[in-house]
Formats: sequence, C-alpha cells, structure tokens
Amino acid sequence: MTDYNRADIPSPCYVCDEAKLEQNLKLMQRVQQEAGVEIILALKGFSMWSTFGLIKQYLKGATSSGVWEARLAREEIGGDVHVFSPAYKDKDIDALLGLVNHISFNSVSQWQRYKSKIVGSGVSAGLRINPENQEADTPLYDPCAPGSRLGILAKDIEGLDLNGIEGFHCHNLCECDSYAAMRTLEAIEAKFGQYLPSLKWLNLGGGHLMTREGYDVAHLISTLKAFNAKYPNLHIVMEPGSAVAWQCGPLICEVVDIVENEDKIAILDISATAHMPDVLEMPYRPVITGAGKENEKAYTYRFGGNSCLAGDVIERYSFDEPLKPGSRLIFEDMMHYTMVKTSFFNGVQHPAIAILRKNGELDVVREFDYADFKGRLS
Repeated sequence: MTDYNRADIPSPCYVCDEAKLEQNLKLMQRVQQEAGVEIILALKGFSMWSTFGLIKQYLKGATSSGVWEARLAREEIGGDVHVFSPAYKDKDIDALLGLVNHISFNSVSQWQRYKSKIVGSGVSAGLRINPENQEADTPLYDPCAPGSRLGILAKDIEGLDLNGIEGFHCHNLCECDSYAAMRTLEAIEAKFGQYLPSLKWLNLGGGHLMTREGYDVAHLISTLKAFNAKYPNLHIVMEPGSAVAWQCGPLICEVVDIVENEDKIAILDISATAHMPDVLEMPYRPVITGAGKENEKAYTYRFGGNSCLAGDVIERYSFDEPLKPGSRLIFEDMMHYTMVKTSFFNGVQHPAIAILRKNGELDVVREFDYADFKGRLS
C-alpha cells in the first residue's frame, strides 16, 4: 500500500500515483487491442497534463469540450482529437478547425449553420444523439433524463438530409458497468439503427468504469466485438474520464483546529466547495484512509473547510485516535473530476499538485500562490 504520510508531501496536495495510473492505462490498452476500438482521454474528467507523456503511450488521443481543452489536447497529447460542445460560436468553429479531427454537434441547426465550414476542411462531423436510455444513478449527471439539453432524439432527425455527417456521438453513462454499455448499444441500434450502416464512426462517450475492481472487462470486450462484427464500417471510439485516473491518488490535507460545538469539528486546510465540489453537489461521502463511520471508532468528527461558506462541511467520520492540529488526512481517489473543478473561492490556498513517480520519488509539479489567485480576477 502506498505511503501518503511521507514528510515530503506538502499539505494540501493532490498526489497522482504514476504506477497506478499506468496500471489503468495498460488495462485500457488491452481493451483497445482485443476489442478493436479506440480509447481516448476525456479532459473534462482528468486534465493533469504533466501526466500526458505517459498517457499518450497507451491512449490514442483526447476529447475536449471546447477550444481551450482542444488546444491542450493538441499540444500535449496529439493523436485523434475530438470535440463536443452543447453549442459553438463562429469564433469557436474557426479555432477548432485547426485543432481537432472530429467535431460533434448537439443540434441539427448548429450542423446546418456550420456545414459549409466543416465540409472539405478535413474535420469529420458528427451528431450527438440521445438514445433515451437512462443509466446514471445521479440525476445531475444523467444526459438522458427527460428534457435533457444534450443529444438529438431519433424523432428529430427522421427524414432529414444528413449528407456530410460521418459519425454519431452518444454519452449517457456515469461510472457504469459493461452491461450498461451493452444496453446503450442496444438502445442506439433500436433508435438509430437505420443510420449506422452509412456512418464511419461511433463515439460511445465516457462513463465506462472499466478500471474499477469487479468490472467485467471480458464482457465489455465481447460486447464491443459483437457490435463491430455487425457494423464493420464503424470505427468505435470510447472516451472515459473517471476510468483513466480511477484510484490513482488522494488529496492530502491537515487539521488546523478543532472546534467543539454540538459536534467536534475538525477545521481542515482544504475546502469541500473549492477543492472537492462533487462531495457537496452529488452529494457523496469520500473515503478517508483509516476512518470509520460515525461512532464506529472511538473519536467522531465532522469536517469543516477553510472557507467562510457555512455549508462547507463534510459529515461525520470516526478514528481510533483523537485528531489534533497537524493531523494528516488522506481523502482517497481524488484525481478524476476533482482537480478539474477546483476554484480559488474565498482566496483559499489551492492544493499543490504532485506525481509520485514509479521509482518512489515525489515530483511536486505545481504549487499555487497569490499571483495565481489574483490572475483569476480583474
């Protein structure tokens, strides 16, 4: 087990474990090779570009949500770069044409508006479809929820001229298993099957948590191979976010003070709202190394962030020993969909970013200071 209590790790700090990241990438490489698909990195889930030198040894490119992510993908990963945005401006299209290989549109009207620029540019155009197959457990992350703004319904493209559209993009999963992926393919076939023989590619989006313990990788591979056999014309692309950096490192923090009210509240040198927003937004209870549930162990605490937001609080955990100022806590699995969402809210110190190299050395690749905070403002 990795020792994250070592003295050379500053607090607060996100620590990416290079060996664990490579383990995930090797599994994805197996899926690519055995299933005959292409896996690319979703920057919206993990954009720690100091690790991209390793990632591009295994994955085939990246997917982006706009111009800035597309530029980062082109500069730091290369390969096959996709982009999808709910809507593009004229200046976005002009910039993206020099950065991406594939662009997906969220509406027919956007495709029609920019068709003349795309056709002949060398960029392959697609439509994001909504197969109306709900798999996400959390409504906030369900692109197929009724009334979703994401993806085109099958009924809305019936009889339309799709000349120039070379692919479909479907994203409806969130940390799902291989059976959800199978049901999604079945839904795509049921709703949009008439178009599949004439397309060149199908992007199945993210949410395929193939690196989670217990995930049936063999079933995923067999599912993809069977679909490929039916539609050999389709180049299948997958773009996991969470799966790439799953269980690849924690957020390290320290107790600054203990406030005793109705509860014992440990004030930390991090903020849930600024540094772990999904803890409040989903919400979910992060795992803390060595901690138990409320009253499971001898000493129970709530945790308070170091911002002035009253709700910057994480509910109760228990410990074998009492906490005190200087006690370190390890919030596990904080690489994916966490660093990409951080902010400088309230002027709170932003955690450093480090890589624990395979040889055991710690590489602190970024620390933040007042200039970073001031630079976000005007």
